[in-house]
Amino acid sequence: MNIDYILSSKDKLTELVKKNGIKTWNELTDFIKNLPYGRNKNRIDFELVISEKKGTCSSKHAILKRIADLNNIPNINLIVGIYRMNQYNTPKIGNELKDHSIEFIPEAHCYLKINGKRIDLTTRTSEFKKIEKDIIQEKEIKPEQVAEYKIEYHKDYIKHWLINEKMKFSFDQIWKIREKCIENLTD
Repeated sequence: MNIDYILSSKDKLTELVKKNGIKTWNELTDFIKNLPYGRNKNRIDFELVISEKKGTCSSKHAILKRIADLNNIPNINLIVGIYRMNQYNTPKIGNELKDHSIEFIPEAHCYLKINGKRIDLTTRTSEFKKIEKDIIQEKEIKPEQVAEYKIEYHKDYIKHWLINEKMKFSFDQIWKIREKCIENLTD
């Protein structure tokens, strides 16, 4: 992210960011990655990332993509990738997988591709290289797709995975284990 851009758009979202003293793209990416990890009250109200001062991989990267588009910042793509989430690449998930004798759960994770390079700004310690070798598939999405579309895409993937891998768990059981893993990330 060597090149910086002034946030010059007069739209409501960019103005909200500027009210927080953020004037450039690099300042915005630093601000967002330093916000705590946590779910917002509404997945598609990107203003909540700023007002609630928290966000998930989805809401944080979606607001960044939206602001990039509003400010004509080129070569920023929003990506959802399915990766093999385990205690090695996502240590804060706790012992949920080990307790259920599961090697990994396919997790849908959002990040940006900036000039073709994958960048994870979920937290200040996030690094894409931690999950890079565990990426199963990825696709570009629009900011408004981080809610329903991403969830359905993720659930469909897990349902097929359970069948293909002949897992002993039902979808509801796996989703509950996954939710506990995600809850552990927030703590």
